[in-house]
Amino acid sequence: MKAFIALLLALSLPFAAHAQEEKKEGDEKAAPKVMYVGIIPALVGNYSSGMKMKFYKADIALKVTGSEAEEKVKYHEPLIRNQLVQLFSQQTDETLGSMDAKEKLRQEALKQVQQVLEQEEGKPYVEDLLFNNLILQ
Repeated sequence: MKAFIALLLALSLPFAAHAQEEKKEGDEKAAPKVMYVGIIPALVGNYSSGMKMKFYKADIALKVTGSEAEEKVKYHEPLIRNQLVQLFSQQTDETLGSMDAKEKLRQEALKQVQQVLEQEEGKPYVEDLLFNNLILQ
């Protein structure tokens, strides 16, 4: 009888382990996933540099978590785009001239995008803002 119970337990262990794996996979699927929402087409405009006008082109991606955040960002993209164009048009050579200055611009752009979403939706939704490409001419 003991041998029969031991055999029964030994045979059921692989099934129990498989059930645990399926449960873990189910938990991973339930966790919201991180996505990057691109601002398409790229932002193109000009900014003042003394007596000369200069141009910029910025390919921007917004990091969000979950499909709800992705939908909200896409819905408010025109307003986000407007805010970013205004921010970029206020820049000068000094505010775009170094890596530190570009990082400050990136942080300010993130802050403004989050403020727009906070005003419109009550949550910031965007976790980070990335410059995929930033060309100044």
